Amino acid sequence: MADSAWPSEPLIVAAQRGDVDSIAALVSGSHPNVQRFARSLCATREDAEDAAQEALIILYRKIGMLRASGALASWMFRIVRNECLRRARTMVRHDSPVPDTAVDSAEDEALRRLDAGRVAAAVAALPPDQRRVLIMRDIQGHSGRTVADALGLSTAAMKSRLHRARAAVRHTLHATPDSAPGGNDDRNEG
Repeated sequence: MADSAWPSEPLIVAAQRGDVDSIAALVSGSHPNVQRFARSLCATREDAEDAAQEALIILYRKIGMLRASGALASWMFRIVRNECLRRARTMVRHDSPVPDTAVDSAEDEALRRLDAGRVAAAVAALPPDQRRVLIMRDIQGHSGRTVADALGLSTAAMKSRLHRARAAVRHTLHATPDSAPGGNDDRNEG
């Protein structure tokens, strides 16, 4: 999975300082991960491509605003999430033509996108150590050993953080079922 590694910290730091070649290399090196984020959050492949491109443009323009070089993945995840949510809201506002093939209703599609936004928000709210493990393991698809080695953890410590991160995301999603934009009128009573 060499193509799913984020660019190195020295490259990020050089890009933050304004080195044009480093910025270009950072954008290029981040593309596979940003694209993977977008595909997991956006409902359509077209929206995912557009969201990924928009996120890379923001990275190019605003890399100097990134406070910590180690926060690149979470920063890009938030940018992609926000862009996917913006596209979902736009789709809900504009009636798009119904394709000839059998697909989910527009309401189901919008709800799926809103759920993706809630998941992204729950991940973004995790403590940084748990968020890094969750993103590397569950979003980027690295093996447990690779994640543990990359973060300088024992496999047991990595598994513990991953378990806590998953439990926290699950708890957040179950604790706030109507926190998605637009609310949710189908509340569970019981």
